Amino acid sequence: MDCDTKGILASPVTATHPCLRSRSSSMCPPTPTNPWRPTPSPPTAECERKERESPPSAIPKNFARTRSASVCYATTPWKVNATSPIPRSISPQLSPPSKTFKLLSRSLSTIQDTIRQRLRDVITKPEASNISADKKMRDLCQYYVTLIPCDRATFLKTLAVDFAVDHSLVLYLANNLSVAQERGATILLKCEERLRHALIPRYQQLFTQISRLESGVKFLVDMRTDLLNILMPGSALHDDPYVQTMNCCLRDLLSLWFSVGFLTLERITWQSSCDILQKISEYEAVHPIRNWTDLKRRVGPYRRCFIFTHKSMPREPVVVLHTALTDNISQSIQTIVEDSRLGTETESDQDELSEDAERINTVMFYSITSTQKGLQGVEMGNYLIKSVVQEMLAEFPKMHNFSSLSPIPGFKDWLVGEITKYVHQHDIGEDPTQTLFTSAELSELRSALYSPSPERSTMACLKDTLQKNHWSSNEAMVRVLQTPLLRNCAHYLYTVKRRGFAYNPVAHFHLRNGAVMWRLNWQADISPRGIGVSCGIMVNYRYFLEEAEENSGAYMEKHKIAASTQFLDLIKDLSKHSEAKSS
Repeated sequence: MDCDTKGILASPVTATHPCLRSRSSSMCPPTPTNPWRPTPSPPTAECERKERESPPSAIPKNFARTRSASVCYATTPWKVNATSPIPRSISPQLSPPSKTFKLLSRSLSTIQDTIRQRLRDVITKPEASNISADKKMRDLCQYYVTLIPCDRATFLKTLAVDFAVDHSLVLYLANNLSVAQERGATILLKCEERLRHALIPRYQQLFTQISRLESGVKFLVDMRTDLLNILMPGSALHDDPYVQTMNCCLRDLLSLWFSVGFLTLERITWQSSCDILQKISEYEAVHPIRNWTDLKRRVGPYRRCFIFTHKSMPREPVVVLHTALTDNISQSIQTIVEDSRLGTETESDQDELSEDAERINTVMFYSITSTQKGLQGVEMGNYLIKSVVQEMLAEFPKMHNFSSLSPIPGFKDWLVGEITKYVHQHDIGEDPTQTLFTSAELSELRSALYSPSPERSTMACLKDTLQKNHWSSNEAMVRVLQTPLLRNCAHYLYTVKRRGFAYNPVAHFHLRNGAVMWRLNWQADISPRGIGVSCGIMVNYRYFLEEAEENSGAYMEKHKIAASTQFLDLIKDLSKHSEAKSS
């Protein structure tokens, strides 16, 4: 999260929230504790005796004894918590002696055996009593949260491999299908039912039983966070097929449990509970909230903040959507996050600002954030936008403009990558053709670049310039780069594809929901982050309600992108430039 919550709490509280008007802590609800983490118990006398009797040479100095499992783990420099990425190795930086390796190998083997036995007791030995079964499930969950990250990886790997589908049984039942066809429809359907049941992995039954516990769904969301961490590139298990299959299984279950029918839409105001407001500020990932005054502005007049919540995760926002009510489609994020007035009010009127419903005709979606990494791949944002549109139409019947003001993550990296390819081909003696800039634009760039080196090409100097943010304060560079960067950004959004769909994830999200690529905005986000991510460019995806369904179908089925005249003209300019280069 880019938002510094310490800065929020430490900043001068000029906008006093009701929870902050009194020093009494009873006004704020207590921070929810982890229901799965047991209270640590003091060491027993037996553990103390073993500790004293252990020979010093048996335990290296860089190892710490863990009493709960009677094994040794390498002390690690990372902070261990439920969301920490699972490291590839728990070895210390210095290579331990061979005796240490043997001790560590024996410890890992012991942990794996313990995990396998615990899982076998729960999965293969079902209890007749629901109370006893729930207790075993809860004990297993408590055991999991006490594991350090590397042991959680072992737990998930063991669960994915040892309790997956029984492939021999599936093969046997599949071979029987041909025989069952000859014995009539009844036998065939029974055989298909047995095969369907055999194709369900045993860990899916475990997930289903855990979901019935109190806070069980939240536990599974956090467990999937651990799964995604160990599947990240560079992890030892990132390409493990068993772990990937279990991740897909859990994702599908969460998609069912977090369908729109189980989600509740809530509007957040300055009168909402302070713990919810604090979470809103912490979860804001697109445009970080700086302090309480900034937060008050984003939930105050001419602003709307909506969240999706789930009954199994009370007081926990699942998706957060920030909107602005304006009289036109905004071209700059600064006008939204820094000032909520429409133009007639003065700054002194901010606290008593009231909305003029007659002037409001546009809803701007400027930030949407999924707060739970474990719900990655579970579609909820599009349902939130549709629900908010209905809320806005009910509140403002004359509302007719619905648009986003979206960042373009990845554009600058893509552009620098294209320039790097050209520079590399040029340096090795090839004669590459570049279509990013015209000859006239390169000439102007050469004049505007910071002290260009005569030994280096203009493209190489431009690459170095774009990788820094200083160019945005040079008026000459801003003027010269405007046309070529807008043209290349249109190409990146409209033309660059992956499997037929838009390569940019934000573009894919809005196009899938039926939006139109409507307008590119130059210097729409001049913050260091905005310049560093997309060279300060932002894009409006506009929603025409009567055309949204048709646009969504054309994009998903025919890979056809609905775009405005501005976008199409920029693409045509790029095509003409490419044809001129090739001829």
